Amino acid sequence: MTTGFLWHELYAWHDTGTGAWVMPASLTVQPFAHIESAEGKRRIRNLVEVSGLMDQLVQLKPRPATEEEILRLHTRDYVERIRKLSAESGGEAGEETPFGRGSYEIALLSAGGCITAVDAVLDGKVDNAYALVRPPGHHAEKDQGRGFCIFGNTALAAMHARQARGLARVAIVDWDVHHGNGTEHAFYSDPTVLTISIHQDNNYPPASGAITDTGEGAGRGYNINVPLPPGSGVGAYVATFDRVVAPALRAFRPELILIASGLDASAMDPLASMMMTSDGYRKLTQIVLSVAKDVCRGRVVACHEGGYSPAYVPYCGLAIIEELAGIRTGLDDPLLGLLAAFGGQDIQPHQDAVVQQAAVLAAGLLPAAR
Repeated sequence: MTTGFLWHELYAWHDTGTGAWVMPASLTVQPFAHIESAEGKRRIRNLVEVSGLMDQLVQLKPRPATEEEILRLHTRDYVERIRKLSAESGGEAGEETPFGRGSYEIALLSAGGCITAVDAVLDGKVDNAYALVRPPGHHAEKDQGRGFCIFGNTALAAMHARQARGLARVAIVDWDVHHGNGTEHAFYSDPTVLTISIHQDNNYPPASGAITDTGEGAGRGYNINVPLPPGSGVGAYVATFDRVVAPALRAFRPELILIASGLDASAMDPLASMMMTSDGYRKLTQIVLSVAKDVCRGRVVACHEGGYSPAYVPYCGLAIIEELAGIRTGLDDPLLGLLAAFGGQDIQPHQDAVVQQAAVLAAGLLPAAR
């Protein structure tokens, strides 16, 4: 198994300014740091190196996405606005999406990094890849940024696979704790891209990601939402992947699986109320890889999204990358024993009801792959 790893130091230079997590600094809000900072991502990269795994990965060098590639998803007016603000002193791409000078170029490099990883897998340079990019992308819509996201990295990677590389079917599995609204919007009427979002019910964006939102027109049945109740742990997530995600992927038979890899469902994350552990993410990765081996020659690309516990996300990221590479480094998660012992890690009846509803809905809606 050969795994690509993609990172660029400029990802850490994307400037989200000061504030108090997501609150802008003011006379009534003491300045602090914005919660979407470089630390969580850089610390993943550093732990991969310290573990010794870095030496066994294929280093991938990102390139900036071209304007033509970005315009596959985003409007020209939006792209021009981000370019102009970035060349001056920065601004707001949209709701909860501040950025500083130069972030336009870094956002292009983030989207281009995911495209680079897709090309490396499709060209056979690596079997799978993890693109550790920043800023994230799955909330970005065609004409506005949202939730820290400027350009839709994973959606753009899927469009590249379809339009530039000629793949007939691509699947996106989004395990970020927040609903992948931008990705959903990009493909809501498109039967060639299966979008699956597993998220905390009604967290962010509000009133988004309902289980009954299944696509429209030709795309009806190709959008699957699993809004898990707050407090869901490893048991609920594994059940979701066993009973909803894996069967849907097998029915759709994509030629490439993209993972929108947010690590903010962890029990340590301040922007959600879930209880995932590093071992939980390891199990989800195993399930996706097992399906990918059967349906698309193991071709999987993970594009990094959220995760706001700098102390804990590195262990979740390392577990995922270890599974992609098929290598155990022996570096232990020091919090795993504590978090795995939290009450409620097994699937609870109210969580099981949601998983069952999603499984029935997905089985009834997803047409056979064309």
